[in-house]
Amino acid sequence: MAKIAENPLVLVDGSSYLYRAFHAFPPLTNREGIPTGAMYGVLNMLRSLIAQCQPSHIVVVFDAKGKTFRDELFAEYKSHRPPMPDDLRAQIEPLHQMVKAMGIPLLVIPGVEADDVIGTLALSAAAKGRDVLISTGDKDMAQLVTPQVTLINTMNNTILGPEEVCEKYGVPPELIIDFLALMGDSSDNIPGVPGVGEKTAQALLQGLGGLDTLYSQLDKIADLSFRGAKTIAAKLEQHKEAAYLSYKLATIKTDVELEVNEQDLALREPEVDELRELFARYEFKRWLAELESTGTLKAGSKSSAVGKSAPVAYQAVAAAPEVSATLSQEGYEVILDWDSFNRWLKQLEQAELFAFDTETDGLDYMSSNLVGVSFAIEAGKAAYVPFGHDYIGAPDQLNAEAVLKALKPLLESEKALIVGQNLKFDQSMLTRYDIHLRGIEFDTMLESYVLDSVAGRHDMDSLAGRYLNHKTISFDELAGKGKNQLTFNQLAIEQAGPYAAEDADVTLQLHQAMWPKLQQEQNLERVFRNIEMPLVPVLSRIERTGVLIDAQILNQHSTELAQRLKELEDQAHELAGEPFNLSSTKQLQAIFYEKQKLPVLKKTPGGAPSTNEEVLAELALDYPLPKVILEHRGLAKLKTTYTDKLPLMVNAVSGRVHTSYHQAVTATGRLSSSDPNLQNIPVRNDEGRRIRQAFIAPQGYRIMAADYSQIELRIMADLSGDKGLLDAFAQGKDIHRATAAEVFGMPLEQVTGEQRRSAKAINFGLIYGMSAFGLARQLGIQRGEAQRYMDLYFDRYPGVLEYMERTRVQASEQGYVETLFGRRLYLPDIKASNGMRRKGAERAAINAPMQGTAADIIKTAMIAVDSWLQQQDAPLVKMIMQVHDELVFEVHETVLDASEKTIRQLMEQCVKLAVPMKVDVGVGMNWDEAH
Repeated sequence: MAKIAENPLVLVDGSSYLYRAFHAFPPLTNREGIPTGAMYGVLNMLRSLIAQCQPSHIVVVFDAKGKTFRDELFAEYKSHRPPMPDDLRAQIEPLHQMVKAMGIPLLVIPGVEADDVIGTLALSAAAKGRDVLISTGDKDMAQLVTPQVTLINTMNNTILGPEEVCEKYGVPPELIIDFLALMGDSSDNIPGVPGVGEKTAQALLQGLGGLDTLYSQLDKIADLSFRGAKTIAAKLEQHKEAAYLSYKLATIKTDVELEVNEQDLALREPEVDELRELFARYEFKRWLAELESTGTLKAGSKSSAVGKSAPVAYQAVAAAPEVSATLSQEGYEVILDWDSFNRWLKQLEQAELFAFDTETDGLDYMSSNLVGVSFAIEAGKAAYVPFGHDYIGAPDQLNAEAVLKALKPLLESEKALIVGQNLKFDQSMLTRYDIHLRGIEFDTMLESYVLDSVAGRHDMDSLAGRYLNHKTISFDELAGKGKNQLTFNQLAIEQAGPYAAEDADVTLQLHQAMWPKLQQEQNLERVFRNIEMPLVPVLSRIERTGVLIDAQILNQHSTELAQRLKELEDQAHELAGEPFNLSSTKQLQAIFYEKQKLPVLKKTPGGAPSTNEEVLAELALDYPLPKVILEHRGLAKLKTTYTDKLPLMVNAVSGRVHTSYHQAVTATGRLSSSDPNLQNIPVRNDEGRRIRQAFIAPQGYRIMAADYSQIELRIMADLSGDKGLLDAFAQGKDIHRATAAEVFGMPLEQVTGEQRRSAKAINFGLIYGMSAFGLARQLGIQRGEAQRYMDLYFDRYPGVLEYMERTRVQASEQGYVETLFGRRLYLPDIKASNGMRRKGAERAAINAPMQGTAADIIKTAMIAVDSWLQQQDAPLVKMIMQVHDELVFEVHETVLDASEKTIRQLMEQCVKLAVPMKVDVGVGMNWDEAH
């Protein structure tokens, strides 16, 4: 297996890094709206690479502006590539400045590509006996590999020597150029030989040899044993010119005239003052803090760092909690006997805080089984207790029942403070084993989510990379993929132990990295402590309770939907004048835009006319076929997602459907759900109501639905302080009728239904940043008339306009907006140079405080209601669902009135706004009747 040599010459493909960083990292900007995401990503990768390799000599090579000699060879070379995005181009010069200030040599050579400069440097160094490491994601570079020249792809940390190149591409490094010449390279627009793909190219090169050999032995190709061998010789002969042109284009030039010597490539100490100025300008606060506190710059910490060849400032340092230790596995332990277990149990009982994680044989909390548990009590010190693995010679002295019995007092103690990653799942799993996890104190998934909901994903693997600069052990690496993937209980202890122990260790270190950041922001800490963490056990209880459904109603509905879908399909064929596949985008484009000549309203990123739902909705206003397609899509989605699927999701033991709620998915703080997704069942159409009719109450119970009335408009009144809105809500007026009376200048009692509908569209439209054009389309009026309505609205409610303007300015200055509770939504695009992205961020800035506050309110209500439910002796009321601004319960017939009064009171009084909160409560035999 190829390894990194000690102190290699490191050659970095800067252009490869640049594009990878631009697409992989979030679109960050500083306060001035200058994009910074690609800069941050490249510098982060460079720091990690230096920490891993500890080189004394390194150079980052970027492509120069303008054409190269390959463009003269082939005018179409890379011609299909879109121009560099403006947001990326703006980052190149400051990035170059920062790389140089970090003491890293940088080269940009006109007339050639970065590959050619790297190839020249690599062969020159290797000829002098120097080991070389090329950091790139470009497969072209594989042609440079020799025993002394290796490649590293830092995205997956794979290292390619000659053997690995052969294994990955099916040919040795010396045939990579021939390989690319035959099959072409779409990323560079290298033509290759038409009809020759990867497998055929491999077969040709393995069977006979390189390009020259192939063309000298065309008659022997037919004898090779691969599919289509008999026709390949003719293709090669026909496209010989293209093959040799492709060979030239794919060949990395290794004789570029470079006026650099070895000393020019030496890694130097950083220019601290210049870096301080640059990091401050582009708001790289963590790195700036490093400079301020240590007077130097640490490299990102890596467990595989070797040697001490780099300058002192770049040697990996295990210090600050946010970068953490090296995550070495040396302190991991697999507990196989009672002596070891009792020793660990004693340490856990004495620990102020410990990380805890469960390992299971599946992801369904209702049916999966525990396989083992892991703990960590300090960074780098973790253990795994296996008690459910299927392998010969399993330690029979540690069985699940005995281990869990011993752990039960600890896990149920409120004094034992526990940190986990997605502890809701662990709590649900343990409840099945009669262990009620009580010491839940911290959840790293939620810490990350509260810190910045839009920073990226909040799963452990993503967080380990983001905060610890660590790549976790992949489950797929151990268990395989697809239908043959092993479950955790089928893994050998030798594999399972380090994986499980690492989960606990990473969790603890993530907490150590993130918690200090939360403590620095009192509002965020309150959101975490008072809302997100108390909600964890509440959601676990709701999920495990589940909801009863009537499969017969759904099956009947499915049959009717199938019939209606067939009718719509026939109608679509008739309107199109021919049969076609309604699910085929290509066929739909042909019918719409080629045959029926419908206007092209929007294009896909690839340039094709779009047929997405937004386009269909607009076309449906004027043309019959898009309207039919739109209805067909909606009904088909309902059928596959709900009426067909829900009966299959009934748990065999409980007889109920159990959804999963997600706290760390949406940007604004709202909960989402999956399997099934309860948030997407339509409310206002007959088909959606039919589905809700299948959510039924058990015998002796009723469904009770408690829904906040116009919660976001009430929040708007509170946030804006607009007197007109405050008065309307305080007097209990119908807010839409009151708005219509204000806008149209008439007494409240004279407002027509049509005028109320228009006012409602304005009220909600403004919350979601609707333009006059959007309002005109929704109301079916002229744009000028819609603008007049909006002007009248702002004239009557000036506080709303002031709030919107104030929020835009605040968002631009801060880069984020806040809910009434202090939850933040960061807006990376609020200063984007791209106008559409900036406007989108401004709309989000206005809406997010309302959506986020509504989310905080419903979560607070759930916690309050659950607290009341837990005090009841008999479970006569169960909270079974949360959907948007609504809580749904199963309530015994004997306590309907009392429960309705208490639930309404708890929900209306859990938060105090400047206007009264109102909760509408309905009761019925099913969800539709109660709603």
